[in-house]
Amino acid sequence: MRILKVLLPLAALVATPAFADQVYNREPIEIPTIFGTKLIIGTNYPREIVSFNEKHAPGTIIISTSQRRLYYVLGDGKAIRYAIAVGKEGYAWSGTSTVSAKREWPDWNPPAEMRKRRPDLPVHMAGGPDNPLGARALYLGDTLYRIHGTNEPWYMGTARSSGCIRMTNDDVIDLYNRTRIGATVIVRQ
Repeated sequence: MRILKVLLPLAALVATPAFADQVYNREPIEIPTIFGTKLIIGTNYPREIVSFNEKHAPGTIIISTSQRRLYYVLGDGKAIRYAIAVGKEGYAWSGTSTVSAKREWPDWNPPAEMRKRRPDLPVHMAGGPDNPLGARALYLGDTLYRIHGTNEPWYMGTARSSGCIRMTNDDVIDLYNRTRIGATVIVRQ
């Protein structure tokens, strides 16, 4: 009975448009749990222009997996910093690649290796709001890795993916509109 007293108000909160607006706008939401602790849902990592003193050509993308941040180099000592989610332990990677393709609302074909780990995954999922790749995807070289949106924005700042770099849909649309095919992408630990 005590669990129902907690779950029913939580279910009512999650079903409201205000909850969806808060999560989409990256405002954290604190929800009391049955253990007396607070669960924080949502992200609070605004996209911002920051000082960036590394020497890279404008348009270069630098990903710091340890900081859980992506930097789009503007030049003149500035970059746009975005929050990201990165590969979980065992799936993180580093290296240099280029943006080989860009897609709006991309379809998703989980690799056979991923489907072996997660038999519940479909062979193919059409693009759209329910698709885990989100609103946009930047494909990296000839790899299976992408920088893409997500339908789970509350995971920004975490290590959760199978190696791809996730961004909020709002942020990935901004990055997508700025990035050209052939742009250099540097991924660091």
